Amino acid sequence: MYKYDNYDQTIVNERVNQFRDQTERFLAGKLSEEEFRPLRLMNGLYIQTHAPMLRVAIPYGLLSSEQLRKLAHISRKYDKNYAHFSTRQNLQYNWPILESVPDILAELATVEMHAIQTSGNDIRNTTSDQFAGIAVDELEDPRPYCEIIRQWSTLHPEFSYLPRKFKIAVSGASHDRAAVRVHDIGLYLVKNDEGVVGFNVFVGGGLGRTPFIGPSIKSFLAKEDLLSYLEAVLRVYNRFGRRDNMYKARIKILVNALGTEEFAKQVEEEWLHIKDGVMKLDQKEIDRVKAYFAPPDYDTNAADDTSFDAAKESNKAFSNWAGRNLFPHKVAGYSAVVISLKAPDIPPGDVTDEQMDHIADLADEYSYGEIVVTHDQNVVLCNVKQADLFSLWEKLAEKKLATPNIGLLTDMICCPGLDFCSLANAGSIPIAKQINDKFSDMDYLHDIGDIKIKMSGCMNACGHHHVGHIGILGVDKKGVEFYQLTLGGSAETDATLGDRLGKAVAKEEVADVIGKILDVYVEQRQEDEAFLETYRRVGITLFKERVYASN
Repeated sequence: MYKYDNYDQTIVNERVNQFRDQTERFLAGKLSEEEFRPLRLMNGLYIQTHAPMLRVAIPYGLLSSEQLRKLAHISRKYDKNYAHFSTRQNLQYNWPILESVPDILAELATVEMHAIQTSGNDIRNTTSDQFAGIAVDELEDPRPYCEIIRQWSTLHPEFSYLPRKFKIAVSGASHDRAAVRVHDIGLYLVKNDEGVVGFNVFVGGGLGRTPFIGPSIKSFLAKEDLLSYLEAVLRVYNRFGRRDNMYKARIKILVNALGTEEFAKQVEEEWLHIKDGVMKLDQKEIDRVKAYFAPPDYDTNAADDTSFDAAKESNKAFSNWAGRNLFPHKVAGYSAVVISLKAPDIPPGDVTDEQMDHIADLADEYSYGEIVVTHDQNVVLCNVKQADLFSLWEKLAEKKLATPNIGLLTDMICCPGLDFCSLANAGSIPIAKQINDKFSDMDYLHDIGDIKIKMSGCMNACGHHHVGHIGILGVDKKGVEFYQLTLGGSAETDATLGDRLGKAVAKEEVADVIGKILDVYVEQRQEDEAFLETYRRVGITLFKERVYASN
């Protein structure tokens, strides 16, 4: 993984000292709330319903065991012994006191971490595929390019005060696991007709109040032009993006208003002025960054061990877990292990300090000391020998980390909702519990198969409800919580916005409504047909009729 050099460490240390001074001046009354607000936002600090919330950057989701232990330590010392992983592969502390935040940032700096640009109108944490570097369907590892983008975008002087926040995702696989097309800029590594690898560039995706699937504005961009082209896109947005209305300030609104062709034309004209300048990436620089992501020293005899197959045959519980929580590895004899943070009695994405320490220990023992945070609010050990899987599974179970539900209905994406967020209209965590309580039969869940529920407590769509197979949006009706459902969305390669099912349903009815939706699916599905395939084949009418039949 990438290691800080003197430039990185100096930037982070200086930012800690700067924010400590700003915080002390604010607490002393020398800075007003209006003056302090943009300063704290640029350092990842929000003011939420009950307490400040600090968002920590985890670039492209990659953590060392040392870093995860530090996050656990901070949760014990400064918070309430737990933290929350977000859909941007970041981590959030929900209960720090303002006075302690500079100390938290100082501790993060000791392990090459920070909270810079995790909020505010700037370029946020670049995200990627949680299986980057090991996926069988990968054309090329996207992480070096994520790191190059991180270095270019951190404290970029021209883009520190954009019209609105800006998010970039990069994928190197044929199957999109990074939700690339619902980002402001999405980059797919692709190969052209000459066999050269470059990028397909998508711009103007995003969810929230006005959701869009991003269109491609350049089907092939040479690697050497990556930064200059991104710079051109950001310049056009910075110049023409709306600042008069925050609800119309995202780049997706600009792309939609101009049209894809005109927006691409504007970018090309801007790019002509800078493409041959100092931002051109040479192969030497790409190779330098790639060297940080060299594969570990794999055991070349790992595939010879047969104990994994034997363990599956002799232990049904282990076999069920292996069938859901393992991902194929490009090296024979290895698997990627997805650790579920979706145990039935825990808010989705939450992780305790003890669990973080435990995962760090297991990463050291089984996976070369590295952990990856997923877009789906779980974590991954990417390099586990299959001979070690049974032992790992037993140790995960000790800390409630072996729930065999990856990709199933209870593997929900869920924002913090009204329980924490000052922007939310309705709760998300109580609905997740309601769903878990109703659908507790693992045999039923395995029979239903892959289905993605995504839930947001407001229109900001932090839970990505627009692109859930079943999307749930909390709404406020005269002080009462209701929930709007959508069906048929996807954030993957076939990115699609879900269709609105009908009128919002009462809070206590959500799980029962999902039960009715699943009943229709079971009745209508053809052999081995997944929920999304059935929905796209039969349409929304049968689902709508079943849900609203008695209303």
